[in-house]
Amino acid sequence: MHIAAVFGIGYLCGCISPAAILGKTKHIDLRQEGTKNLGATNTGLVLGAGSGFLVLIADILKSILSAMLSAALFPKVKQARMIAGIGCLLGHCFPIFMNFRGGKGVAVFAGMVLLYDARFAVPIVVIGTALIFVLNTGVAAPILACVLFPMLVAWKNPGSIDIVLASTASLIVLLMHTDNIR
Repeated sequence: MHIAAVFGIGYLCGCISPAAILGKTKHIDLRQEGTKNLGATNTGLVLGAGSGFLVLIADILKSILSAMLSAALFPKVKQARMIAGIGCLLGHCFPIFMNFRGGKGVAVFAGMVLLYDARFAVPIVVIGTALIFVLNTGVAAPILACVLFPMLVAWKNPGSIDIVLASTASLIVLLMHTDNIR
């Protein structure tokens, strides 16, 4: 029961879309413009880099805050942060308030990585940035993050359920990027 509540808190927090809110203040539906999704990249493309950065930070923070809130409310649920993070990721990608059309989850996933172990961000960002330039495609960084995160979790906590949870979050982000990968 507590696990469902943790997931639900994460999901509801994920459904809050900073991109949609910012777009609405400018009388623009980002689901009809640019790449047609409610994420930081599309916000940056349509509304400018500053707006995109603001949405990026807000999406990272909603992931972290939903996980911390869940862990505080349900301290006996050992993986509350990861479960809430997955809920937030699904809420971001499939928000009930936006007819299940949201973003692709990269910033929310970044929040999960940072909260799990901020040191993981360094190799992911460095190698991901290099891959973007070498392969000349932005989708390389999220794919790399999705591959590295479960591996880093396994290295830090071998045999842990966290590996399954990190792999689940990674799979969600990868599935959201199937069109980009093609």
